[in-house]
Amino acid sequence: MWPKPVKPSALTAARCTNLQPANTLAATTKNAFIVAPQWIGDAVMTEPLLRRLAARGERLSVGALPWIAPVYRAMACVSEVIEMPFQHGGLQLHGRWKLARQLKGRFDVAYVCPNSLKSALLPWMAGIPVRIGYTGEMRFGLLTDRLANPDEEERPPMVEWYAALSLVGQGAQVGQSGQSGQAMALQGDLRPVLKVSQLDLDDALEPLTRLPHLPTLARYSYVVFAPGAEYGPAKRWPARHFAALATKLDRPVLLLGSSKEQALCEEIASMANATHKGQCFNLAGRTNLMQAFAVISNAHRVVSNDSGLMHVAAAMGIPQVAVYGSSSPDHTPPLNDRARTVWLRVDPNYQPPLGCAPCYERVCPFGHTRCLEDVSPERVYQLL
Repeated sequence: MWPKPVKPSALTAARCTNLQPANTLAATTKNAFIVAPQWIGDAVMTEPLLRRLAARGERLSVGALPWIAPVYRAMACVSEVIEMPFQHGGLQLHGRWKLARQLKGRFDVAYVCPNSLKSALLPWMAGIPVRIGYTGEMRFGLLTDRLANPDEEERPPMVEWYAALSLVGQGAQVGQSGQSGQAMALQGDLRPVLKVSQLDLDDALEPLTRLPHLPTLARYSYVVFAPGAEYGPAKRWPARHFAALATKLDRPVLLLGSSKEQALCEEIASMANATHKGQCFNLAGRTNLMQAFAVISNAHRVVSNDSGLMHVAAAMGIPQVAVYGSSSPDHTPPLNDRARTVWLRVDPNYQPPLGCAPCYERVCPFGHTRCLEDVSPERVYQLL
C-alpha cells in the first residue's frame, strides 16, 4: 500500500479565533520563534510549516529540547536552534522564566506547535506580541491567535495540522464566536524534507566504524530496522516477526533505537542470529540522533513501525516499509514516494475485518493486537 498524498482535509476549514486582518501578520513579521514538539516524528512533520513561514520572509528560530534539536538542524529553512534545558513532562517554571528573559524583545511572533499548556508559557513569559497555536489545553490568554482543535473523529494528517498554523493572518475572517467565515486552503508540497551535508554524515558515522563486529557502513550495504515505538506496544510489530524478516534478507541488518529499546532490539538480534549468525547488529542506545540520521541515510531499505525514525527515513527519501497497528497511515503517513505501508484495517482480504483500528491506544484494549500480530514477515518481505 502506497501512502496517500496529503490533500487539504477538514482542517482546511479550521476555525480560528482572534485572527489579525488579512496579510497584516505577513507584512509585519520578521523574526519568528517556534516552540517545537517533544517527539522526533512530530518534529519532522513540522518541516512543511517552517518551510512555508521561511518562504514568506520570516526568520525562524526554533526552541527545541536537546534530543529533538538535530531534527531542526537538518532543516534548511531554520536559521537558529535554541536548545531548551527542560525535562520531558516537567513544568519547570524557574527555567522557563530564565529563558524567557533571554528571548525578550527578540521576536515578533511565536508559533506553538504542541497542544500542552506548558508549551505556551515561554512565548507568553517572553512577551512575544503575537502567539499562535491551537486552543489545545484551554490556552486562552496565553495565545493571542488560536485555531480550534479538530474533532477527534476527523484527525487530519499531522503535517497539515501543523502547516495550518501558517494560515493565521493570511485572509481568514472571523466573527465574535470564533467561527471562520471561509475555508483556508493549504497549497504546495507538504512532504517533510531533512538534509544533512555529506561531511556531517561522514563525521557522524566515523565513530561507529570502530565498533567491533559491525559490518561495513558503505552505502546500500545494509538494511535498517527501527522496531521501537515509544508511544506503546500497540504500535510495535512483534519482535519475532522482525527477527524472521531479518533471516530472509541478503544484507545484514542494523537495529536502531533509543536506550529504552535496547532490550527489544537485543531480543530481535538474538533470535535472528541464532539461525543466521552475524545477520543482526544491535545499535539501540549506542547512537545519538545525528548518527542515526547517518546510518539511515546509507541504508538500502528501512523497516519500521509508525515511529520517529520512520518519519526521518521518509524525509530523507529512503526506500522503506512501515507497519501500522493502532495508528493510521492516513494520519501520520511516511510522506515519501519510495515508501510502502502495511495496515490490515484497509485489507479487504483480511478476515474478520479489523473494525477496532485505528484505536490510537498505547496498549491494545482487547489484548490481541491482531493489527500487528497478523502482519506476516513474508508480507513485509514482498514489499522490500
